[in-house]
Amino acid sequence: MTAHLTDAPPGEYPVVQLADVSRVYPGSPPVRALDRVSLRITSGDMVGIVGPSGSGKSTMLNILGTLDRADSGLVRIDGHDVNELTDRQLSALRGRRIGFVFQQFFLPPGVPALDSVADGLLYSGAPLGRRRELARRTLDRVGLADRAHHRPNELSGGQQQRVAVARALVGEPSLLLADEPTGALDSTSSAAVIELLRELHGAGTTIGVITHDHNVANQLPRQVRLLDGRISSDERVGQP
Repeated sequence: MTAHLTDAPPGEYPVVQLADVSRVYPGSPPVRALDRVSLRITSGDMVGIVGPSGSGKSTMLNILGTLDRADSGLVRIDGHDVNELTDRQLSALRGRRIGFVFQQFFLPPGVPALDSVADGLLYSGAPLGRRRELARRTLDRVGLADRAHHRPNELSGGQQQRVAVARALVGEPSLLLADEPTGALDSTSSAAVIELLRELHGAGTTIGVITHDHNVANQLPRQVRLLDGRISSDERVGQP
């Protein structure tokens, strides 16, 4: 893999670098989902990627998460040029350096929270005891130490999403991507999950939240707005 960009100052390490990125889906006519998009997310940043349906949010998620490749432009994730990686190297980068949280929790039924979180380290090579110890610590980090042995049906929606966040965090990824993380929650649970993400950001986690919900976006310190495959604005709260 390409070497990390370790010469960047602390807090300015570019976890995400997109330069003139385009993604076009075939059709008649073709759909230009991303159109020469440039974006930089540095270590410790928290960014809301906001836009209506069809704005390019899902495609942006797929590009940032290395689930899809751009047709043109530079995509560098955690110091690695995605275009230079084989599919196997790309899978390794995604598995080790990117954590995903989705609208649906995807917790296996009947499996205790501790083991669901430990499963986030299945491909790390760590023995089971070590995976469970790290999972226990991460559950404590998201406020669920006392729910480690509860199964999904014994947890509220908000607690299940916290387990999903812990599973994404347990491998200490460089980038945490949350795709509509409050979409399946009531307003109280939604507020709690957003507050959790804000706390994780305060502790130094680099986070990208993909959402169409302006109430969610307005709680984030930086908002990148997409429209018709292009960035229409990129601003920080109180600092356009």
